[in-house]
Amino acid sequence: MAKKLKKRREIKKKLLHKYRLVILNESTFEEKISFKLSRLNVFVTGSLCIIGLIGLTTLLIAFTPLREYIPGYSSTRLKKQATDLTYETDSLVRVLNNTNRYLDNIRMVLKGDIENNVINRDSLRAQFKLDPTSVDLTPIKQDSLLRAEVALEDKYNLFERSVVKTDFVLFPPVSGTLTQKFDLEKRHFAVDVVAPRETPVKATANGMVIFAEWTADTGHVIILEHENGLISVYKHNGSLNKSQGDIVRAGEVIAAVGNTGELTTGPHLHFEIWQNGTPINPLDFIDFK
Repeated sequence: MAKKLKKRREIKKKLLHKYRLVILNESTFEEKISFKLSRLNVFVTGSLCIIGLIGLTTLLIAFTPLREYIPGYSSTRLKKQATDLTYETDSLVRVLNNTNRYLDNIRMVLKGDIENNVINRDSLRAQFKLDPTSVDLTPIKQDSLLRAEVALEDKYNLFERSVVKTDFVLFPPVSGTLTQKFDLEKRHFAVDVVAPRETPVKATANGMVIFAEWTADTGHVIILEHENGLISVYKHNGSLNKSQGDIVRAGEVIAAVGNTGELTTGPHLHFEIWQNGTPINPLDFIDFK
């Protein structure tokens, strides 16, 4: 026990033993500066300097632009570029998804596919059909007053009433003999019109060319997009006069009658009309004679 106490006293004495650090003039040995030091003071002062240096370095790295020059830290410019690229990638993904859905719809038109909900529309109407005898159609007092008020306002209305157009007129693409008509049950969503080879095929309405390519089954195909969700399809053409993206007017020549593709039996035009994804009978709007 006495040895341990003696050893501790010696260590304490060494730590607290005073030293003098003197700075002399080398020529005259004149004393310029002197410091009284001990081992404990040197250790404490050195530790504080190291801790301060570490703290200052941390502040420079964390809160100043100098951190960009330290390997491993990304610059603000690179972070901004990465953020912008992330937004652009997200936008490109959405555009790509919309384009893929658009191309899927075009493939459906080319293949003649149709969704089941279009075929079962009559069955749905029958399922939810109401009995007219069970509905009370007698006008109430408020309805009669409103009708009288509206009639009085219209009586003195000086402005011309707008007329909503519910039908549309289409230009016949070719004139000829019908060999096959529109038939939903046989999934023939078009009319086949026989005409001499190289007969001009004309646009049925104003629109834009959204497809003009060659397919193995239907040969030269051109598809136009019109107003009101209307799409017209022209297949088995001998040649095409328009390219994708061209703007055309009703009656403008867009192709020539031909006999191209594997699914053809002679020079004719396979003509389809679609509106909002539903096939429409062209004979309801066009006279091909």
